[in-house]
Amino acid sequence: MQRFLPWLFVLLWSTGFIGAKFGLPYADPLAFLFVRYCAVVVLVLPLALITRAPWPADLRGALHIGMAGLLVQATYLGGVFSSIALGLPSGVTSLVVGLQPLITAALAGLALGEQVSSRQWTGLVAALAGVALVLGGRSDVAAGARIDFAQVIPALIALAGISLGTLYQKRFCPQFDLRTGAFLQFLPSAIVTGIIVFAGGRWRIDWQPAFVFAACWLTFVLSFGAMSLLHVLIRRGTAVAVASLFYLTPVVTAVLAFILFGERLTPLQLAGMALAVAGVSAARGKSR
Repeated sequence: MQRFLPWLFVLLWSTGFIGAKFGLPYADPLAFLFVRYCAVVVLVLPLALITRAPWPADLRGALHIGMAGLLVQATYLGGVFSSIALGLPSGVTSLVVGLQPLITAALAGLALGEQVSSRQWTGLVAALAGVALVLGGRSDVAAGARIDFAQVIPALIALAGISLGTLYQKRFCPQFDLRTGAFLQFLPSAIVTGIIVFAGGRWRIDWQPAFVFAACWLTFVLSFGAMSLLHVLIRRGTAVAVASLFYLTPVVTAVLAFILFGERLTPLQLAGMALAVAGVSAARGKSR
């Protein structure tokens, strides 16, 4: 059963982009995220208290969990959503944050003492090439629209957030209860995002059924399901092996878009999918 957890994580994580497609037309991106974070906090705290879930032994442990949450949640998602809101095509955004596994591999030795084998490096590069082929067939990438550097900056911040967040959690807080850990990770994300939203006057939500559905989906499936699986994978695997899974997100998202929205898949994209899967399989091999 455990061998299927990485693939379940990829499937659930990929649905986040589908949920965003449903919900973003009705809300400012950061307001959307603020609602999501608050919903998780309100739901998970009573669950942790009723089930008497263990809390970190000291304040330092709690702060480490909170910092990992700020990097993986507020910084990563806030950056991605902000870039898209500024007009950066989602395919280009995916390419920027798709550099995460390579950055994680480059820093894993310094931060965690992990050795990355030549086979893993080859797999990471091959998977990135596969992702580029998959995204290269998208209309928002192939159209060649003009891109300003200001649109890319939030995506680069998101890239730094998810890369550093994965390494930070692996080093400083790999073990924690998922119930209390979710509260400690989403609370600071809600506070920081809320300050940005209300200080900048960015509150805009139209409570249409599509938005409510998207918010519920992202709260329960992504924030509880996918994030819990991510914590388990970080706890059990190397940082490089976990990071490599993010290469499969654009692949699975393209398949879901084909099924749900009728977006076509070209032969080049199908070849890219095969290359990405093969590369991730190699990258998840044992380090030497």
